[in-house]
Amino acid sequence: MSYRRDHRASRAALFDNMDSLEEGGLRSSSSYSSGIDDHDNEKTMDSLHDRVSFLKRLTGDIHEEVESHNRMLDRMGNEMDASRGIMSGTIDRFKMVFEKKSSRRICKLAAYFVLAFFLLYYVIRILLYFMYG
Repeated sequence: MSYRRDHRASRAALFDNMDSLEEGGLRSSSSYSSGIDDHDNEKTMDSLHDRVSFLKRLTGDIHEEVESHNRMLDRMGNEMDASRGIMSGTIDRFKMVFEKKSSRRICKLAAYFVLAFFLLYYVIRILLYFMYG
């Protein structure tokens, strides 16, 4: 979080300094001969160089962040493709099981056992509630 805060602060400082350049740091060519001496010119050039370096680092950081997000999205896509393959294989197996008549009977029998288990569970629970409760 402080990484972002540092970039925001640096960005604000960068654009605040650019406002001062627009207001008077760089003058038009007509006033060049009478107004800006070499020292001011060097100072302005150094300031511009620092800003360009900062922007270059910032764009490099953005590029690295985008690349890392692209790699992460590629991995997620590959994992989704793999899970889709597994799911389609499972669905195909279920289709084969339900297509056979004997398998359908076994599945129905298993479902009846599960229903009977839950029915007995609730009946016993109600009886115990009335007896002890």
